[in-house]
Amino acid sequence: MKRLSGWDAVLLYSETPNVHMHTIKAAVIELAPDRRDFDIDAFRAVIGGRLNKLEPFCYQLVEVPGKFHHPMWRESCEVDLEYHIRPWRLPAPGGRRELDEAIGQIASTPLDRKRPLWEMYFVEGLANHRIAVVGKIHHALADGVASANLMARGMDLQGGADSERYLPDPPPTARQLLGSAFADHLRHIGRIPATVRYTAQGLGRVRRSSRRLSPELTRPFTPPPSFINHMITPERRFATATLALADVKETGKRLGATINDMVLAMSSGALRTLLLRYDGTAEPLLASVPMSFDFSPERIFGNRFTGVLVGLPTDSDDPLERVRCSHENAIAAKESNQLMGPELVSRWAAYMPPAPTEAFFRWASGRDGQNKILNLNISNVPGPRERGRVGGALVTEIYSVGPLTAGSGLNITVWSYVDQLNISVLTDGATVKDPHEVTEAMVSDFVEIRRAAGLSEELTVVDTAMAPA
Repeated sequence: MKRLSGWDAVLLYSETPNVHMHTIKAAVIELAPDRRDFDIDAFRAVIGGRLNKLEPFCYQLVEVPGKFHHPMWRESCEVDLEYHIRPWRLPAPGGRRELDEAIGQIASTPLDRKRPLWEMYFVEGLANHRIAVVGKIHHALADGVASANLMARGMDLQGGADSERYLPDPPPTARQLLGSAFADHLRHIGRIPATVRYTAQGLGRVRRSSRRLSPELTRPFTPPPSFINHMITPERRFATATLALADVKETGKRLGATINDMVLAMSSGALRTLLLRYDGTAEPLLASVPMSFDFSPERIFGNRFTGVLVGLPTDSDDPLERVRCSHENAIAAKESNQLMGPELVSRWAAYMPPAPTEAFFRWASGRDGQNKILNLNISNVPGPRERGRVGGALVTEIYSVGPLTAGSGLNITVWSYVDQLNISVLTDGATVKDPHEVTEAMVSDFVEIRRAAGLSEELTVVDTAMAPA
């Protein structure tokens, strides 16, 4: 048994009927001529043989009686692979759009908390002798870095022998749960002086900083109302696009920008297009960008990140200016995060009481109108740098997206995989008419950035990826 950290628990408490807190991971797999008999039973056998390396798949959530403390993970429990790994078949022609629509449907339902908090869908019907595996994993179980490491284990990219047998542990008794909760509360009380000291040190760094007069450090930036921000619906819609990583690196090198800067700039340009389309005006938006403070390749569960608020220059009609501002705003946000202390929020999250925190998120998810904290979430996660295999079959593409949060109907998540930069967009049922509007606008803005930078407007074709939607 292990306790959910405060940050893990907050991600659990923030789930409501219209705010699902799972992340989506999708891998497209090419079946070689001698492996085209690879079916869902064979895939279940592969996962079943690796449960010793995929430990979080065997974690079951256990609530403490009376919500006396954060829940716990029962680390070894029964795993019904017939339940967790499910079949799905795409309609013809089985292209990118059909897969995206299926993923949107898969993302539209919450996970059952009575079972380990993950599901996988074995998707058949893709063109060109391909299948897809779509994973749905609760954010309380793993953040982006942990999910990438977990995926690497599932794709034969990390060592360790497979196991055909997994022995479950017995469930805890109520007495054990309450006793553990009481002892853990005492430990948390003992940590309060260190947490206060950590906070005071951060405030001291802010006061001494040359940036201490920066509005981003002294008061919250109020995000403007936009078409993105409203009471979201339970429905989810999904869209993807693929760029050549070499094209993005070439453009960033020409402009002195990182891949993360390029993602923010492309997102800003796309959002400007959509703001003008849906709102008739484009003001600067505020994005929450997760920044990890634990990149350990061995970490396969838990959340070790903080959400950093970054201003998006959606008011600028100059693509190069948007790249420059995205670069400067990202640097300022990182500096602010380091000054305050990257673990500040996660440390204080340990003291958030379960029942009132859940009540707050139920209230927040039912409000309509302007979001007072952020406009949307944007993530950029470096994925595996070498091609993976599942059951001997080649993984050609990986897509990932985080959840929608209360009052924000759009999430943009970018994962790199070998030579690809894969864009994933998640919306609810009311934010845009078609989520591919967002991916198409991002690709169009990238072309515009390259044109302005004096580079070729013809993008490299990624042969290993599905054709555009």
